[in-house]
Amino acid sequence: MNAISPRDMTYVRDLVRRHSAIVLEPDKAYLIETRLAPLVQQAGFASLQELIAALRSNPANGLLPKVVEAITTHETSFFRDLHPFDTLKTQVLPDLLAKRRPAQNLTMWCAACSSGQEPFSIAMLLHESFPALVGGRLRIIATDLSSAILARAREGLYSQIEVNRGLPPALLAKHFDKQGLHWRIKSDIRRMVEFQQSNLAEPWPPMPPMDMIFMRNVLIYFGLETKKSILARIRTLLKPDGYLFLGTSETTLNLDAAFEPVSTGKTVCYKLRSAKNP
Repeated sequence: MNAISPRDMTYVRDLVRRHSAIVLEPDKAYLIETRLAPLVQQAGFASLQELIAALRSNPANGLLPKVVEAITTHETSFFRDLHPFDTLKTQVLPDLLAKRRPAQNLTMWCAACSSGQEPFSIAMLLHESFPALVGGRLRIIATDLSSAILARAREGLYSQIEVNRGLPPALLAKHFDKQGLHWRIKSDIRRMVEFQQSNLAEPWPPMPPMDMIFMRNVLIYFGLETKKSILARIRTLLKPDGYLFLGTSETTLNLDAAFEPVSTGKTVCYKLRSAKNP
């Protein structure tokens, strides 16, 4: 495949920014070339230049969402970084359960959930450590921009490489069934997660007030104003004593003064300043 031209690079960067708010730096030409190479073949074009020309001539030809989905980063793994899940288990859930009435439900949102490893990790954690929450008391909503990646998440089918990344062998044996060269997560875990399509840069679908929001390793892909806008909307969605989890390289500092960090071991999560810290 020929290298993308500076003119086409600018066009694709602007296109992705307009439709997903994801900011691609000028030095990401190789990433664009690599991510779009499979789409060039799938759509029957002779070159990347031909695909981009078709996109320019007719943006309504169905290529636009495919290009945006192809470039969107879907890096994820089971129990990624581990310590946020430990904090969820030992600090956050016990704190919230102590404050809620026995019959009161909890609601969690996993944003930019990719192929589902994060919400399924949380579902397995609940199944193992908080069985009383399984069966409806905790609602897990997981969203992503990509309809294709959400279809994969709903299917719950993972390669050997994917289950080897972060998933303890005991949980693999207990919660997955071997299917050929892949592993499918069992239906009782799949039923615990509701997958919905949502673009964080556009109006969000109606969602209930959240006790916990996982938006890890997401804000790093957005520009300053988009980050501020997303945090402002989280502020209206998060319950006064709720918890926001961001990635290890992300922060609300200098973005939204309504949040304050709460450190627990290796994990830094965020609460609204009006809420009393545990």
